[in-house]
Amino acid sequence: MKKTIAVLFGGCSSEHEISRLSAATVLRNLSREAYEPVAVGITKEGAWFLTEASPEEIEKGTWEKHPSNRQAFLTPDRTVHGLFLPASGDTLRLDVVIPALHGKNGEDGTVQGLLQLSGIPFVGCAALASAVCMDKAVSHTLLASAGIGQARYLWFYASDYEEQQASVRERIAADLGGYPVFVKPANAGSSVGVSRVDRGDDLDAAVAKAAHEDWRVVIEECITGREVECAVLGNEKPEAALVGEIAASATFYDYDDKYVNGTSQLYIPARLSPQVIDEIRRTACRAYRLLGCEGLARVDFFVRNETEVILNELNTLPGFTSISMYPKLWEACGLSCSALLDRLIALAFER
Repeated sequence: MKKTIAVLFGGCSSEHEISRLSAATVLRNLSREAYEPVAVGITKEGAWFLTEASPEEIEKGTWEKHPSNRQAFLTPDRTVHGLFLPASGDTLRLDVVIPALHGKNGEDGTVQGLLQLSGIPFVGCAALASAVCMDKAVSHTLLASAGIGQARYLWFYASDYEEQQASVRERIAADLGGYPVFVKPANAGSSVGVSRVDRGDDLDAAVAKAAHEDWRVVIEECITGREVECAVLGNEKPEAALVGEIAASATFYDYDDKYVNGTSQLYIPARLSPQVIDEIRRTACRAYRLLGCEGLARVDFFVRNETEVILNELNTLPGFTSISMYPKLWEACGLSCSALLDRLIALAFER
């Protein structure tokens, strides 16, 4: 009997558009022999709709005007085990959910908590690991306590910046080695709200930009080196795929470079020695387990001087677009996108 798979997409997030692209890829690659997929779109205003829009309409955003749309809520009532449609009073039982959501209100543990209350199996990390990995201030602190190499960093509350401005500038010089630095919101993804700051005169504007996305701000030293990514898959016994390398065409691998310009170069496998690649894969799995990840995550690194491995961040719901590294890395290992989705769904049921 086919399993009913709900694909959630959109959401109240600065990564709403990327979520639509990921969902379209997922819907195109789910086996119709094994699954009965249903699409649930969330508008930027937070309205939920069960939709029969095509993947192409979802990509373009025109799904919101589709005549099939029916308001549908994911209910925490475990006896429903799925969606409630208020207009008719009907319910739709779901066997598993794929939250193809990125950024806030999707990747940060909020939706995961709702799914845990509902008792519905879902792809990806549980609420706690999702929240921890999304929060750069928290994940930096936990990874540092385990002795995993990272960029030097500091964080502060955005509301305190005006009072602590002088102290922050002193710490950049004393603790981070001076400029350039990267200024980031503690909670955001796809490089939204991130700025490279090359001189002190530009710091205030970068902090304001980051604060627009989150109430805490992280500042990291600038690492000069290769930017690489490792795809991890599994629950208690995770496995790492090949390591891929990004040669950004911009000053850094920002939102436009990832999703708009399409001019970055990808190298699979990364142009590194086998010993360094092995260290990256081991560290990725170690960090994955340390932060409680399940299902999947993409672990991002820098490699300085061709040998020093520096963990950047973990992404618990990496992109599934046509240009996304996570599915590309598994494809290079012989796992097609359809087979990868089968594995992820199996891991959701296993948990």
